[in-house]
Amino acid sequence: MLKICKLNKNKVIEQINNKILDGIIASNSNLIDEIILSMNHNKILNCLSASFCDKRKNNSFIPFHFIMALAIAAKMKSRMSLTDIPYAITDYRTLACLGYASINTGDDGWLNEGTIRHLIGKYNAKELFDYYNQTIQNYVFKENNIEANIHILDCTNIRVNIDNENYEGSSLAHDHNTNELFRGYKLATLRGIISDTGIIEEIRFGTAKVHDLELSEEMIKTTNCFHDGDILIMDRGFISRELINYLKTNRNIDTYIPVRKNMEIFDLAVGIAETTEDWQAHPTRKGQLICHVNHVGEYWRSKNKKEDVDLNACVVWFQETQNYAVFVTTDTSKSAKEIILTYQLRPEIEEDFRQLKDFWKLEDFHSTKLNIISFHIICVLFGYLFYQLYLTTEDGEKYIGKCLPVILKKYKEEFLNYLVLFSGEYFCVLSLKEFIEFRDSCTEDVKEYMLKFLR
Repeated sequence: MLKICKLNKNKVIEQINNKILDGIIASNSNLIDEIILSMNHNKILNCLSASFCDKRKNNSFIPFHFIMALAIAAKMKSRMSLTDIPYAITDYRTLACLGYASINTGDDGWLNEGTIRHLIGKYNAKELFDYYNQTIQNYVFKENNIEANIHILDCTNIRVNIDNENYEGSSLAHDHNTNELFRGYKLATLRGIISDTGIIEEIRFGTAKVHDLELSEEMIKTTNCFHDGDILIMDRGFISRELINYLKTNRNIDTYIPVRKNMEIFDLAVGIAETTEDWQAHPTRKGQLICHVNHVGEYWRSKNKKEDVDLNACVVWFQETQNYAVFVTTDTSKSAKEIILTYQLRPEIEEDFRQLKDFWKLEDFHSTKLNIISFHIICVLFGYLFYQLYLTTEDGEKYIGKCLPVILKKYKEEFLNYLVLFSGEYFCVLSLKEFIEFRDSCTEDVKEYMLKFLR
């Protein structure tokens, strides 16, 4: 199995001179390991330990952020099994910066699948999802001075084998888009837009049959991700006059949301637009016109009318089909063009879900245990976070607009001119020049001893 070694150059050199050497490995470049290295340089990996409630009694000498770095790297490399985690990082520059490395000893080592499974078993699903949220909000955002002002709320179905009833906490439900019956879970996500990319900043997890609004409402009302004057974009699945009132009145958050065709506000907004005939060209789509309609809040009432905040609408006219859509906002200072352009940011979260499922294997579970499913999901989300943050760096900006798994297919590894030397409980990283100079300084018998590790 895998033995964990601490970084100590002097100790390794001392032990090699006493002919204690376990292996010499050449270090090759790897994009995932470079991303992990970048996260370590920007102190993101330290955040993985800072928010962690350590319940370990044994193996606690292994830093938790090192274990998580291995687990996240495994998901980024599409290695979904727990057995892949100990071997996930192969760039020893990265391991050297982490202060730990690993070597396969052939024996039952300190870090193996059983150890990881036992560690995950100490935590329930809620604790794992809370861990993700706390890490992002309390540490990652603060460490990097990240503050999103536009947020997108959405839910996605997490599917498992419909015939397997052993998936803990799963349920049967109908997909509201296809009306197809499926088994699984539901994930609610709040996505913050950061420059040219976005970060999934808070999540909630539940059974497949729970309604989107029921799963998300508490998160939206209490999240630490909102700031005074922020924007929240939602789809029709979250329609709630009370929630919109609460966000505007209690948190000063402006909402952008489409209304349903069977609602009074839809008919009246369309009627006013047809009467005023103040149509303008849609800013991004041909064959569509838009019209601004003021003060339509009175046409959508809650049980307590006194609490209802005002709304303005953008009516979209699809000329080819003669159909309409109505989008409303609590920010009554915005024009029709501004309303529709803001709402058009919403598909970004749908693209997140598509990539997470199609490329990042979000639904590729290797266990029916809920805590292991939850661990898989948060590791995938952390990996996606790492890639999104990497895109904001100088090295990563060339990959903006590209999906990581597609990039990896074209990525060519290169020898990095570094060697990693393992000796007992220690390891060190030497450049080729340093290694040659060290070997030249050794006695003849030690030189001969090292040769067998270079063949």
